[in-house]
Amino acid sequence: MNSRIKQWVRPELRALTAYHVPDAAGLIKLDAMENPYTWPPEMVAAWLEVLREVTLNRYPDPAAAQLKERLRTTFQLPAESMVLLGNGSDELIQMILMAVGGAGRVALAPEPTFSMYRIISTAVGVDYAGVPLKEDFSLDPAATRAAIERHRPAVVFIAYPSNPTGNLFAAEDIRAIIEAAPGLVVVDEAYSAFCDASFMDELARYEHLLILRTVSKLGLAGLRLGFVVGAPAWLQELDKLRLPYNINVLTQASAAFALDHHDMLLEQARRIRADRDALYGALRSLPGVTAFPSQANFILFKVAGRANSLFQRLKEVGVLIKNLHGSHPALQDCLRVTVGTPDENRAFLSALRMVLSVL
Repeated sequence: MNSRIKQWVRPELRALTAYHVPDAAGLIKLDAMENPYTWPPEMVAAWLEVLREVTLNRYPDPAAAQLKERLRTTFQLPAESMVLLGNGSDELIQMILMAVGGAGRVALAPEPTFSMYRIISTAVGVDYAGVPLKEDFSLDPAATRAAIERHRPAVVFIAYPSNPTGNLFAAEDIRAIIEAAPGLVVVDEAYSAFCDASFMDELARYEHLLILRTVSKLGLAGLRLGFVVGAPAWLQELDKLRLPYNINVLTQASAAFALDHHDMLLEQARRIRADRDALYGALRSLPGVTAFPSQANFILFKVAGRANSLFQRLKEVGVLIKNLHGSHPALQDCLRVTVGTPDENRAFLSALRMVLSVL
């Protein structure tokens, strides 16, 4: 290792592995929880007309005020709450951790969960504590309470629905965490379009609760737009860490246009939900496959002793899913598949049946 890197880069950062995005060229891409549907041609044409009016030689509106109002209206955000935008939800997670960070400060999350909570915590010098979920991936209230008492976390992250497991934690268990937490609680609702549950209405009850959302799963992953909703007193502090002009003009214009067509995006989400249920039923029927119920746009499944080989063979026949084996002890032998179009789902199932028959 370069001696200067060893001298100046923090050891905990050197020990991290960068977030890896595999090359999906030529493959059926079912690894990244993306909406598989594109826009109809007439909508694309109308969007391009909007972009013709965007001025690239000027900086964007630093507050993205019009887009914030569009988000408020579309998602019926509480009037008394403030909205802050990020370059994807990852930037907002980073801002939250930087705001509450410091020597000996701890971020806590039930695990397995979204890997960026741990990665960003480590990157900004915040200690990270994971609390194991139960065998069925539900929250363990007693273990979580004990961890909160032991660590006194500055922030608790709860993915709802959870990633990568896809399940919804019991609402009463989350409320107990909010009430026990000494610092912030962030409920990450990245997959809210695929379920009928949210903690948005609880913001008025808990001043230290923040709701994190993204438009990525609605079919706008390429825009990299996330938003956080919560008490103005908290978000005003976070806003001090927001880099100037973090939401570019093309994202602001494109997101506002897309939200004018929210009904179409919701219809795509409803289609994905129906296809998810059908895919789950098909996976459950396969011998040697254990599929876990999901309220997101993906399904976690287990294939005892064959995860690595099955993942590789599927890739060889043109289907890319996510291999979670080795990422966490609770995910031993686990793979995750994103719900695609009906044709993509059939191709995946056909390839899976074929590969299972020869492994």
